[in-house]
Amino acid sequence: MQKYQNYNLQHWNTFHIPAIASTVFVLEKDDDFHTAPFHLMKGQIMVIGSGSNLLFCADYQGTVIKVENKGVSLVEEHGDDVLLQVAAGEEWECVVNYCLEHGYGGPENLTLIPGQTGSAVVQNIGAYGVEIKDVVERVEAVEIASGKLVVFQNQGCEFAYRSSIFKARYKGQYLVKSVVLRLTKKPVLKLDYGSIHKYLGGRDPETITVNDVASVIRDVRRSKLPDYQKIGNAGSFFKNPVVENDVFNRLKTVYPDMPAYPLEDGTVKLAAGWLIEKAGWKGFREGDAGVYPLQALVIVNYGNASGRDIYQLSERIKNDVWEKFGVSLQREVMVIGTPGE
Repeated sequence: MQKYQNYNLQHWNTFHIPAIASTVFVLEKDDDFHTAPFHLMKGQIMVIGSGSNLLFCADYQGTVIKVENKGVSLVEEHGDDVLLQVAAGEEWECVVNYCLEHGYGGPENLTLIPGQTGSAVVQNIGAYGVEIKDVVERVEAVEIASGKLVVFQNQGCEFAYRSSIFKARYKGQYLVKSVVLRLTKKPVLKLDYGSIHKYLGGRDPETITVNDVASVIRDVRRSKLPDYQKIGNAGSFFKNPVVENDVFNRLKTVYPDMPAYPLEDGTVKLAAGWLIEKAGWKGFREGDAGVYPLQALVIVNYGNASGRDIYQLSERIKNDVWEKFGVSLQREVMVIGTPGE
């Protein structure tokens, strides 16, 4: 376990925003989760993985816990089912690659989503019709106040759209240590979502593999999304809004080509990127803060934008979408600090 004082987090967030944390603990091994002096940590505590969902608008006057434990191991193999235990600090893309190499189905639609496995669970990442909740068996987490290890089964994680119990009800109270994934050797592939259907819809489903699905998604994502190592960004900045059916019907009469996804509860999920693009923001740039020219859902830092610059641009986009469509956008990223005026 490493400890730092007044540490710059610029290289620990994918927007590459400079921000000083008063104290940082880096948990590198499983034992560190049980020996870290949580009881001595005063004030605010923030847990970060790769920082792929954070926007710093100020320095952090508190303690940062950086998760870096690694490891992927087979827990159980029964028939076609496989249980895989993954350390919270393991990069999610490494986990996807491990599954592809072994022919395990489940997470292939979630390829090329930046971040670590623990953060992926907290955020309940999702893409192309799949969420990580679909493959989570259980989560091992340490209660920060007591240091006690607690096991949350899937249902107990209270997964919701881009959320979980660790992000909502127990925000800041638990530290994810590891995740057990339930995978299968006989994947039931989800091929009816957007680009996947476009590229694979004409093929015999029996001939399509998890690697085929992942390959298509990787090609599509690389063609539309910037590499955060070259251009600072956090991927999708906004959540796709969910609206009542009457709102959808009103918009559909004006915009018949508007993409939409009916949900089981009668509401409808809209595409935030489409709304932002239709409002004219795609490719917009002011200083070093901008909207990516190939995907309107991504706000980028071209070099020296501050967190406040990014935040204020997102506010302008939110307000404009509301005025034009009467739809409220919510940020997917977590804003740290008071953005100010």
